[in-house]
Amino acid sequence: MSEPIVGIIGIFILVLFFCTGIEIGFAMAVVGFLGFSYLVSVPAACNLLAKDLFDVFSSYGLTVIPLFILMGQAASHSGIASRLYGSANKFTGHVPGGLAIATVAGATVFGAISGSSIATAATFASVAVPQMDRYGYDKRLSCGIVATVGILDLLIPPSSMFIILGIITEQSIGKLFMAGIIPGLVLAVLFIAIIYSWCRINPSLGPKSEKYTWREKAASLSEFVWPLLIFLVVIGGLMKGFFTPTEAGSIGAFAILILTLVKRSLGFKEFKIAIAESIRPTCMILMLVAGSTVLGHFITMAQIPALAAAGIAKLPMPPWLIMTLILFVYLAGGSFVDDLAFMILATPILYPAVIKLGYDPIWFCVMVTITVGIGVIIPPVAACVFIVKNITNVPFNVIYKGVYPFLVAFAACAALLFIFPGLATWLPAVLY
Repeated sequence: MSEPIVGIIGIFILVLFFCTGIEIGFAMAVVGFLGFSYLVSVPAACNLLAKDLFDVFSSYGLTVIPLFILMGQAASHSGIASRLYGSANKFTGHVPGGLAIATVAGATVFGAISGSSIATAATFASVAVPQMDRYGYDKRLSCGIVATVGILDLLIPPSSMFIILGIITEQSIGKLFMAGIIPGLVLAVLFIAIIYSWCRINPSLGPKSEKYTWREKAASLSEFVWPLLIFLVVIGGLMKGFFTPTEAGSIGAFAILILTLVKRSLGFKEFKIAIAESIRPTCMILMLVAGSTVLGHFITMAQIPALAAAGIAKLPMPPWLIMTLILFVYLAGGSFVDDLAFMILATPILYPAVIKLGYDPIWFCVMVTITVGIGVIIPPVAACVFIVKNITNVPFNVIYKGVYPFLVAFAACAALLFIFPGLATWLPAVLY
């Protein structure tokens, strides 16, 4: 059999493995090992497997992942999110849907110190939903927005998604962090616009809460100061080259721990929980990266990326339509397996085609992140929805009814990035 045929068969076998429920990282490593053994030799495949696993698990650059995840988990368990939410509520609670708008504002700032969309969804499900219940908010709005705001963490740095994409595409993680800021803020504004419009049409969805004085509002602003200061130190130092992404992660995690120590808001029990909840996703991500590295060597040997790039570039369609189809592949693939896993699998194959079409790699990474974000909140694999359901015990169909209106915001943000790619590329170009 020719090398491309072997590669196609390997991908088909990998899809069958996905359907069996086997851990995706292990499935990619097994298929990569077997495929490389067939194309080259078993001893070469053994050497490849050992080298790839050792390189990933001993990689200094990848230590940034657990550091930024720990940063988010410590912030999540220390009450920072609840204080941010309370402060935002003082400014917006008196308008239609104000508590939901406060959730978006709080999650946007919280995203600046958290790299996990799951942590954000879980935190605000515990903090915001009970408050919205207290004022008679419709469950569709309260649970829908809480499930959705976690996606802001994927765009607003520090983002674990950008770290992984930066490693896969060999792009600057610092530039990717900068590229996500404006699209993340645009998406947050679109969320707020949808909430306000929805509640103006149907006021019973999000009743107004009490109105606070300007003195009370000003006093609450201090809750935003420290998270934003930590964000500026971490991202500013990274941008200016004062430290590497890994050093930025360690400084951010240390700063959050010092802040929680000073405020006495993180006990030893909560600290242990934060550590445990940081280790689990870190191990999953590292195994995904290791498995995809082994698989990547196999599909490269099988010439799949080169053939895919040549074939896609020759399609008789305008580039924007081809790019739309590529993003739809990410969306459809994430419906069958974990979105993060599919992104790690598909990007090495599709990325060369994107470059051949002439698209900016930084812009492409932002578009992929938005697409993956959609997959995190739509069925069947909707991690943030599952988290909100487990915490609130609200039925899935109710949460999904609340999520669907916000898909308009994702579509609008993606359309704006197509029309104005500078929304993603301008800030990295200026600051770097």
